[in-house]
Amino acid sequence: MLTQQPSTPQTAAGRARGGTIDGAVELYHATARQCSKLITQRYSTSFSLGIRTLSAEYREAIYSIYGFVRYADEIVDTFHAYDKRRLFDAFVRDTWQALADGISLNPVLDAYQDVVHRYQIPNELTAAFLHSMEMDLADQTYDPALYHTYIYGSAEVVGLMCLRVFCNGDAAEYERLKPAAQALGAAFQKVNFLRDIQADYADRGRVYFPGVDLSRFDAGTKAEIEADIAADFDHALRGIKQLPIGARTGVYLAYVYYRQLFDRIRATRPERILQTRIRVPDSTKLWLLAGCMVRKQLHLI
Repeated sequence: MLTQQPSTPQTAAGRARGGTIDGAVELYHATARQCSKLITQRYSTSFSLGIRTLSAEYREAIYSIYGFVRYADEIVDTFHAYDKRRLFDAFVRDTWQALADGISLNPVLDAYQDVVHRYQIPNELTAAFLHSMEMDLADQTYDPALYHTYIYGSAEVVGLMCLRVFCNGDAAEYERLKPAAQALGAAFQKVNFLRDIQADYADRGRVYFPGVDLSRFDAGTKAEIEADIAADFDHALRGIKQLPIGARTGVYLAYVYYRQLFDRIRATRPERILQTRIRVPDSTKLWLLAGCMVRKQLHLI
């Protein structure tokens, strides 16, 4: 399977020469990181605003992680006019080669490999993410085991990648906050599933929630899904309040955005969910941002 990590260990070979990084090469790495920042800004208003409220020391790394996961997701979800399998397999091969070489001519992968090496992100997290993306290349009937595998790889590991950045080498803090980071990633993904439940089925033949029959999608089924998501959000919030100060506001803002989306979905009838994609207007996001900044000034987060 192409999503399995290679035998080549993580190494910074190719990044350095004689103990110093060549200035021209560093310019390339910096330009690659800017590409991931642009991708984030173009694809997600919510995450862009959230990253901007992080301390400067974290921003480039989080942009680089987002650029990587965004492009992998685009291959399997939107490139319908192309051979997605061939494109994805090439992306996987190039990812592992970038991690082995410490450089890539694909700016997204170059920025990502830099973060992986800098923050010692385990190869297992990359492999799990790519495996979940590969699952989207084929129609799946999700039983509970496959559902949890997909959630872990597509969302929870992204939270763990970001947590590696925020903890910056503090292994004890990383272990302590891992469950909450996974819960936040799971909550975000499950909200996306619920918001996009009809489009996923109509456009991609997917129903992620185990045992859900869209022809019988009623208030009871919706409430069960929502209870599970609410529990993830509650767990995540306890962890957010324990993050390093420089990371706390940005992660809390992402939480607030998704919680607002979740609350709108909860207030929407099941039949409406199957007809309309619920969203949070940009004007509301700006109000939520202002509220988060006030809470930060009052030391409430």
